[in-house]
Amino acid sequence: MITTILFDLDDTLLDFTKAEAIALHRALEEAGLPAGKDVLDRYHVINRRQWELLEEGLLTREQVLVRRFQLLFEELGVKADPKAVCEQYEAYLAQGHWFVPGAPELLRVLAPRYELYLASNGASFVQRRRLESAGITGYFRGLFLSEEVGADKPQRAFFEACFASIPHFQKETALMVGDSLTSDIRGGKNAGIRTCWFAPQGQPSRPEICPDYRICALEELPALLETL
Repeated sequence: MITTILFDLDDTLLDFTKAEAIALHRALEEAGLPAGKDVLDRYHVINRRQWELLEEGLLTREQVLVRRFQLLFEELGVKADPKAVCEQYEAYLAQGHWFVPGAPELLRVLAPRYELYLASNGASFVQRRRLESAGITGYFRGLFLSEEVGADKPQRAFFEACFASIPHFQKETALMVGDSLTSDIRGGKNAGIRTCWFAPQGQPSRPEICPDYRICALEELPALLETL
C-alpha cells in the first residue's frame, strides 16, 4: 500500500516546456538576440544536455545555468553576457505557470488520502514562485528542492535527505512520480523506492532504466494507486 508520494514538478505537474519557451523568448528579445523557433529548439537541446551532465555529477548547478547560454551564443556567433541573460530568463520563468492537463484535479483527489511531497531539481526561487502562482503549495506536506537539500536528483543523497525529513517514512510505502527517466526514475530506484514514469507523449523507455509503473495521463494515477 502506498502512503507517501513524491512528485516531480516540471513537466509532471506544471508545463515547464511552455513556460521555458515564453521566458526564453522574452529574455533573448530583451537582449537583442535571435529568438526564433529554431533558436528556442536548439536551446532546449543544449539545456537538457547540461542538466544530464549535472545528474551525472560532471557539472555544478551554477555551471549548468550559465553554460547553456554560453554554448548557445557560441553556436549563434553572437556576443552577449550569458550570466545576465540567464538571470533575466530565470526572473521571467518565475512569473507564471501553466498546468499539465489534469494536475490540479489530481492533487485535489490525492491530497486527502496520501502524504504528498514535491521533489524538484529546479532553482528554489523559480520553483517557489511558480508554486505560489499556481496555488498548489498547500497540497504538499513538504517541498524538497535540490538547491536547498544540497544534492540533486538522481543522487541517492537527495532522496535520503528527503526521507529523513518525512515523519515515520517507510520506503516500501513510497512512490516517486515524474517525467524524467534519468532523474526521477533512476533516482527513485537507486534510493530503494517504487517509481511511476509519466510519459504523456508515448516516449520510448530505456532498457537500463526500468520504472515500476508507467502512465500516459495524470488521471490514470489514482486507479493505479488503488492496485498497489
